[in-house]
Amino acid sequence: MKKTVVKVSLNAEKLRAVESYMEKKEVNLEEELVDQVQKLYQRYVPANVREYIDEKQEEEKRKRKPKKSPKKQAETNNPSTIEG
Repeated sequence: MKKTVVKVSLNAEKLRAVESYMEKKEVNLEEELVDQVQKLYQRYVPANVREYIDEKQEEEKRKRKPKKSPKKQAETNNPSTIEG
């Protein structure tokens, strides 16, 4: 599914502090934020809606998977050169 960017305004000093302390603990701020948004999604979005969204994502994945063309399959099964 298409991704979007979320913009949040924060106090610059507080942001620098949290980034600094997270870095010391080798924790990535963006990953933590994504994790928290996922928890909000789980908490507030009804299960049937999440299921519907998951099904749409799976459908999109199946559509995007490239299928081997018959020509390429024939090329791999019948090498054009014979060494001997």
